[in-house]
Amino acid sequence: MTSAALLSHLGFALALALLSAAVVRATIAVKIMDLPGERSAHSVPTPRGGGLGVVAALLAGLAVLYFTARYGRISDPYFLGAIAGLLTIAGVSLADDAFDFGFGWKLLAQAVAAMVAIGAGLVLDVLNLPGIGPVPLGWFAIPFTFGWILYLTNAMNFIDGLNGLCAGSAAIAGLALALLAAGVGGNFVYFGGLLLAAGCLGFLPFNFPAARIFLGDVGSQSIGYWLAILAVAAARFETTQVSFFLVPLLLAAPIFDVGFTLLRRLRAGEKLSQAHRGHLYQVLQRSGWSATRVTLAHWGFAVLHAVVGFRFLTAPPLGKLALGLAVLAGQVAWAVFVARRARAAGIARW
Repeated sequence: MTSAALLSHLGFALALALLSAAVVRATIAVKIMDLPGERSAHSVPTPRGGGLGVVAALLAGLAVLYFTARYGRISDPYFLGAIAGLLTIAGVSLADDAFDFGFGWKLLAQAVAAMVAIGAGLVLDVLNLPGIGPVPLGWFAIPFTFGWILYLTNAMNFIDGLNGLCAGSAAIAGLALALLAAGVGGNFVYFGGLLLAAGCLGFLPFNFPAARIFLGDVGSQSIGYWLAILAVAAARFETTQVSFFLVPLLLAAPIFDVGFTLLRRLRAGEKLSQAHRGHLYQVLQRSGWSATRVTLAHWGFAVLHAVVGFRFLTAPPLGKLALGLAVLAGQVAWAVFVARRARAAGIARW
């Protein structure tokens, strides 16, 4: 990539960040309010739906890419399927921000959005496992892709409980993914990560450290969905294969937090659809850490995992496996740390 091309891409990203900020400002004026409850981290009514700015930047960037770019795109059916799925999840989640749908309706919308992409052919049918090599998924390809999209969509939604945590983590992951993909010629993933980062950076000044507006489901679910799609695209649909595992690596902290919390709640016999404050990041904040400190810790994880990602791309197979296990061990150690903080603070039930 030439320096002139890079400068034009950065200028385009800046324009999209400004578009995102303008949409966020307009959304604040609409005043779709998020009222505080006993499980909320905020104490005063605050507008939500600011993620509409992120979605607007993403869609505007994708439209320009689709209609004008000579590279940085995948085949039309896949490209249009990804956009249609994003429109589906964004439209329903925006309505949810306004009217508070039940969890079942949210899950149905996510399932429809996932099937839109899968129906267009965006299916992960081979996993390149470190130390093993290509593993065809066969009949399991569609269920695996479906489950992956739903899981990451919900994971980013579930961690959107403190100012800046979801959008900031996504911005770092998007920038890192763009840099990683650019280094190996994965142009669609490069642009997809850059567009996402631009949208999130346009939103963040309105949300961190003090929140004038929240992402809302339209933001957090759309972010999770788009990152899930980029992981699938990186594994198969680029002109050069990047790696499916880059996205799980970059987002290891939220992915682990949600998985750990789900397993803990299942073991405790709790109803999974019931609202709670038992995620690791929530427990840490309840134990005495400030919301800003918890958010910055997660941003630190995102930066650290980005550094690991650069080594991951060039590492031999067993080295890739070792790096993945090291990241997992770090998250397990984090969970132990949070558990000890909870006990010391007298938080008996998470």
